[in-house]
Amino acid sequence: MSDSTSSPKSAQAFSMEDFENALQEYNYEFVKGQKVQGTIVQITSDGAYIDIGGKSPGFVPTNEAALGFVDDLETILPVGETREFLIIREQDSEGQVTLSIRQMALNQAWADIKEMAETGKSTQMRVTGANKGGVTGEVAGLRAFIPRSHLQQRDNLESLAGQLLTATFLEVNQETKKLVLSQRDAMRAVAMDNITEGALMAGKIVNIKPYGVFVDLQGATGLLHIKEISNARIESLNRLFEVGQEIKVVIKQIDEYQNRMSLSIKALEEYPGENIEKLEQVMSNAEERWEKAQNSASEAQTDA
Repeated sequence: MSDSTSSPKSAQAFSMEDFENALQEYNYEFVKGQKVQGTIVQITSDGAYIDIGGKSPGFVPTNEAALGFVDDLETILPVGETREFLIIREQDSEGQVTLSIRQMALNQAWADIKEMAETGKSTQMRVTGANKGGVTGEVAGLRAFIPRSHLQQRDNLESLAGQLLTATFLEVNQETKKLVLSQRDAMRAVAMDNITEGALMAGKIVNIKPYGVFVDLQGATGLLHIKEISNARIESLNRLFEVGQEIKVVIKQIDEYQNRMSLSIKALEEYPGENIEKLEQVMSNAEERWEKAQNSASEAQTDA
């Protein structure tokens, strides 16, 4: 008979104590932050016990079983199901580790949001609360905030409760759990998508600076530089324009990387200084003037 064949007597000699010693010699290493596969073996009022191959089952507290509120733990973690868990607390004196699904989902949510922010994508936040500073809500299970200055509606913020707002990311910081969004920037991005270079558009002046005026074009703001207003020298922009004034402008250039636009109206002039002297008259037939200017430019290129 071969020496490798074990007799019943030798098999019985391998006691439970020997088995425990063998487990200790195998030295299962479970560390915080490690992902492990486990099978749900028991559900209790406090949580679930998971067989992860160690000498003691791991434990998932009820509040760590899902990202949101857990109403029925057995539905989330059916006995016999095998899935992945994250170790959030290392072995106690009995060799038991604490596991989490919630923290794993949170980490994935932060990773997804960081990727969205880096690629300039927008998201949607359902408003759950409001205060003097802005509105709060949730994005992918994470608490988020939109400052009042970055909202389209800045008064009666309580009326926004329950609404779904499209927003872009201002700050994403997993360490401080800070997630700040901007509805205003998202609306601007949408408006920018609908604007093309060379188009003549109607807008409203929202700010006047010594170097030019800022014009709102359906949610996107562009700069009409002082040098793009007339072919003649301008003494004072405040004498020519006022905030709230409606004006038609040509989209001269769109800088997608800087998310800004350059505007112009000097091509609408029939002579240098006409925009200074007769701006209202120029605006009244701006479409015809711009079409004429484009045709003249096209003819000049053909002749060249």
